[in-house]
Amino acid sequence: MNDWLEQLEPKEIWQHFRLMCDVPRPSFHEKKLRDILVSWSDSIGLRSHVDNVGNLCIFKDATFGMELCETTVLQGHLDMVAQKAVDSSHDFTLDQLETYEESGWVRAKGTTLGADNGIGVAAILAVLASKDIPHGPIEAVFTVEEETSLRGAAQLAQGVLKGKRLLNLDSEDRGDVYIGCAGGVDINVAGKFTALRNDQFNTGIKIEIAGLTGGHSGLDIHKGRANANILLARLLLELSEHVQFGLSALSGGSLRNAIARDASAVISLAQSDEDLAMDLIGKHEQLFIEEFRETDSKISIKGERILPSEHLDQDSQSDLIRALILAPDGVHRMSPSLTGVTETSCNFGVIKLTPEGSGLAFSACLLVRSLVDSQMNYLARVAASAFELVGCDVMLENGYPGWKPNSDQALLKQFNQIHQDVMGFLPNVKVIHAGLECGIIGAKYPEMEMISFGPNIRGAHSPSERLEIASVKDFWLLLKALLKATPKQAV
Repeated sequence: MNDWLEQLEPKEIWQHFRLMCDVPRPSFHEKKLRDILVSWSDSIGLRSHVDNVGNLCIFKDATFGMELCETTVLQGHLDMVAQKAVDSSHDFTLDQLETYEESGWVRAKGTTLGADNGIGVAAILAVLASKDIPHGPIEAVFTVEEETSLRGAAQLAQGVLKGKRLLNLDSEDRGDVYIGCAGGVDINVAGKFTALRNDQFNTGIKIEIAGLTGGHSGLDIHKGRANANILLARLLLELSEHVQFGLSALSGGSLRNAIARDASAVISLAQSDEDLAMDLIGKHEQLFIEEFRETDSKISIKGERILPSEHLDQDSQSDLIRALILAPDGVHRMSPSLTGVTETSCNFGVIKLTPEGSGLAFSACLLVRSLVDSQMNYLARVAASAFELVGCDVMLENGYPGWKPNSDQALLKQFNQIHQDVMGFLPNVKVIHAGLECGIIGAKYPEMEMISFGPNIRGAHSPSERLEIASVKDFWLLLKALLKATPKQAV
């Protein structure tokens, strides 16, 4: 179903991108793709190595006449974000993506496309397969679990790489080059509550919020988009001030690094309060549509009558709803030194309240990002405190460093000149409010110069993800020109 991709230009990249779409590769399920790449590299005479965590390195010798040039590290990640539309039955662990073209962009039917970072991986494979691209020695690094915890980069061993120049191909804007990124930390929350049943609650309502735009929790966090988890918390707080009910279940978002597009709650209540509750649900749908008409015009909030079930006691319920309200979400601070750049933010990614044993188990995951470590630590503590106050256990985990910008590096100066020659204009040199693996790798290889660039990708981490076909050609021309201009090793 994806064979049409191989007819796009440049074919060298698109044939490999088809593989990215044909082979299921959500985070934690990269093995099938990795095994294919190991067999493929063996078949074309390239040496490969898989480390203990599952990262794949493939090594290629320099082309004739460039044996004395510097080694270049080409880096991307194998996994993709697994997000799908509410009505999609796609299984990311089993099914191929269904790609199609729309107005010059490649998209996937009802799911993320995985251009983040599939197109970067495809470009690296195209270099490894090439016989006519001049380049010095190549070290290709394909990491795992980038989209969930950056675990692959975090556990990449020191000393494996010899190169002093790294090209990260995991950016999403033609005409931009990135030289720095935010660090981040996960806030993982867990709590256990007593469940009870109130005989006066003789009916139930399932509340479902859907139709939000969602997006990348770093790149899109400043755009003012609605977060379904926050809308649900607001609705529950309003309901609690007018109707007595018992909270039986919560479910919202699926990834810490994606803005939640849908959320649901189950409440039990007295039948006499049912009409008032349904009326409040309808009014909040209109309220939220009005608030977010510029960013989330398709918000939908529905109430479905169901049977009552066990629920939280009133005190625990009140405390938990207020903790949800207090938890930070969105931009916390813009950078005072980098115009238009988000410095610190928090994404309320996932919430769950489900039956467990004789009680109800609550969990949540938030992701704080910042260009400033002290601000990251502060906002993480704010997020943690909201839930610690209601007796939940909170762990700050999977922290990773930011990538400190270095605008004086020789690699950036060379890229700027090549960009001018190839594209006809200088690139925008930027710092990104997202977690690139450069910061982690740079901490292990402090003498390595790094830049990140890529083609146009929009809607990453959501089913609206799309890849601009024309920008892939420019991306490929830049990569080839940069490899051809690899400098000689310092004597």
